Amino acid sequence: MPSPAVAFAAENHPRFLEELKELLRIPSISTLPEHAADCRKTAEKLAAELKRIGMEHVRLIETKGHPLVYADWLHAAGKPTVLMYGHYDVQPADPLDEWHTPPFEPTERNGNLYARGAVDDKGQMYMHVKALESLLAADGKLPLNVRVLLEGEEEVGGEGIAAYVATKPADLKADFALISDTELFAPGLPTLCVGLRGMIYTELEVRGAKTDLHSGMYGGAAPNPFVALAQIIAGLKDREGKILIPGFYDNVEAPSAEELAAWKSLPFDEEHYRETEVGSKQLVGEAGYSVLERTWARPTLEVHGMPGGFIGAGAKTVIPAKATAKISMRLVPNMTPAKAFAQYKAFVEEIAPAGVDVSVRLIHQGDPCLIPVDNPYIQAATKALHAVWGKDTVFIRSGGSIPIVGDLDRHLGLPSVMMGFGLPDDNLHAPNEKFNLENFRLGIESVIGFLEEAGK
Repeated sequence: MPSPAVAFAAENHPRFLEELKELLRIPSISTLPEHAADCRKTAEKLAAELKRIGMEHVRLIETKGHPLVYADWLHAAGKPTVLMYGHYDVQPADPLDEWHTPPFEPTERNGNLYARGAVDDKGQMYMHVKALESLLAADGKLPLNVRVLLEGEEEVGGEGIAAYVATKPADLKADFALISDTELFAPGLPTLCVGLRGMIYTELEVRGAKTDLHSGMYGGAAPNPFVALAQIIAGLKDREGKILIPGFYDNVEAPSAEELAAWKSLPFDEEHYRETEVGSKQLVGEAGYSVLERTWARPTLEVHGMPGGFIGAGAKTVIPAKATAKISMRLVPNMTPAKAFAQYKAFVEEIAPAGVDVSVRLIHQGDPCLIPVDNPYIQAATKALHAVWGKDTVFIRSGGSIPIVGDLDRHLGLPSVMMGFGLPDDNLHAPNEKFNLENFRLGIESVIGFLEEAGK
């Protein structure tokens, strides 16, 4: 027999889904200033919902950016305290013409819910809220002490929440954190993520002449910042994908033999990954490493954008005065953002061609993390997941970064249970983002079971 809370969740699931759709209709795009009001509206809506379901001390915490949402319920004497984290901000929806349905009009199709933020992270964050509602409504109490902290800047680096966590406020005192912002390794396979790559996101600017110049009159004498920028970028990595920054790999911590063996046993089809998930003619990367090693346990360097110059229709023969590039590096355990950025900056300045000035700016950063699987909260999660999914949990790493995980560990000493329910093909950060409707339902049930198990 399902627990009363699970039964309540099942009975109220249609309402839960409609509430999620209302949340997804708000374009809370944190990186665009014109959507600041939408971010605040989302925060206020979540605060109102947390108060409605019976959470206490609900409030917005102002930051230099978008507000945090806090709530708690602390009446389980002698029980541990969980800090439940999620983020309500979303990525921009561009390119809009590649969406099959409007990104902010949630649409059910083929067993999925399509919308920007459906899986990253409104849908997964809302599972926590609905699990809490189900427990409070069915039992009149929670099985352990709960604090909730939601942010609106995860997609732009999480500076507001990082600054708040660094102050070590008393209202974040807990024993562990629960985060649902990751994915199942494969459909129907319960998964816990125990490792994340860290990140530094930078902007590289190259300046040449004092103003834009006519390429006919000055071409051949004036430096071209775009050419210089291309030369710098080409010097950062070789054709086999190895990063050429001196000392960059010095502190890389390799996975254990046991972990590598476990990865080899996962149901991973490289050709299916190439064709279905990536959609390229071939995969690239460092020789001698599997795809999972390259995406989970090796550092990377990627270029995200090169704004500048003339990009309009027709022709304009101009040598631009400056060119910029957005460049990030993913870091693995034992690497630090500060050291990686210093190495990168020094190398860029060293290889910059003559005639230009370069500046390297750090936009945001996050630490890598690796969580031991023998802590009691990970063990409680595996029991709860097995009860819902009927299968043993697999432990994976993620190539992505969740900056708050490192902040919670470094400042508060909290291990994080990363229990996600997305799927590899959910198109997070891309057009036609989706969340599997069954995973939304089972995710709520799993969170209920985990809170009950962790509170025993």
